[in-house]
Amino acid sequence: MVDRYIRSDKANGGLLYQHIRHGGKKYRKYSSKKAGAKLIQNRVDISERPAIVDTKSTFGHWEGDTIISHGSKTPLVTVVERKSKFSKIKKVKNKTKKVVTKAIVKILKPLKDQVDSITDDNGGEFAGHEEVAKKLGAKIYFATPYHSLERGLNEHTNGLIRQYLPKKFDFKDVSDKKIREIENKLNDRPRKVLNFKTPREVFVANRIVSPLDALRF
Repeated sequence: MVDRYIRSDKANGGLLYQHIRHGGKKYRKYSSKKAGAKLIQNRVDISERPAIVDTKSTFGHWEGDTIISHGSKTPLVTVVERKSKFSKIKKVKNKTKKVVTKAIVKILKPLKDQVDSITDDNGGEFAGHEEVAKKLGAKIYFATPYHSLERGLNEHTNGLIRQYLPKKFDFKDVSDKKIREIENKLNDRPRKVLNFKTPREVFVANRIVSPLDALRF
């Protein structure tokens, strides 16, 4: 009902939609099931992922993606843990397979004991999935092409990042310090879905680490 009211207000020239976290945009769902698959050798489809991952009842299952600003060649690699909503962000110089593979391993290797699976987008930058799987000891799956809702949490997280770094903002101008600040804001924000705990609190509780170790994440 609220969404319908806001859409009606927007259609009549109102500005209520500007106050919605994602600007009132809906996710688009496309029908193609083959696009993008040819870029990734030995790709394992999400249909082969254990059904329990869908429930978000177990810890250690992540989603991965890259985001890039309009007109920029500098992307961000983002990963988010499905149960805790704990996110990691890293700026990289380009979207090549080599660079993105190295970034994912660097992000998650310190958390290797809590990485059982990663569900990636179908971009060619994730073609190094076999190396990631080997170095992290994790299973790598790929969402159905153009079905972003299968990685809905990652898409949502990328939308939150856009609050701080709009589409027209060139990521090459963003410092690593700023990226870390954004990451901390996301991980230290209480979430209703987590019973108003923060992603960091839930992540640390599941990982069973000391408070001092938690500061490193």
